[in-house]
Amino acid sequence: MRFGLFGRKDKRGENPALIAIKAWVREIGGLPQDTVIAANEIICADPSCPGTETVVLIMEPGEETRAIKISLTADEITRADVEAALAAGQGE
Repeated sequence: MRFGLFGRKDKRGENPALIAIKAWVREIGGLPQDTVIAANEIICADPSCPGTETVVLIMEPGEETRAIKISLTADEITRADVEAALAAGQGE
């Protein structure tokens, strides 16, 4: 059983939408290459949850890990959604 994996994958097995989201986070946030960015779709069965959301972890050397949550599937997220999440102070 696979959880949180949607859409087509590239040759390495990663959804191209997640690759784009990570690139947008790096670009918009002005993050250096040594910052690790992980993005995953999470399915929440709790009725108070939005269902599927995309969680992005920003791991900068020597800093606490920051998390950005967007209440959309990776395939639905646009650059504007990432900009809004970062502007809203998520992950700080």
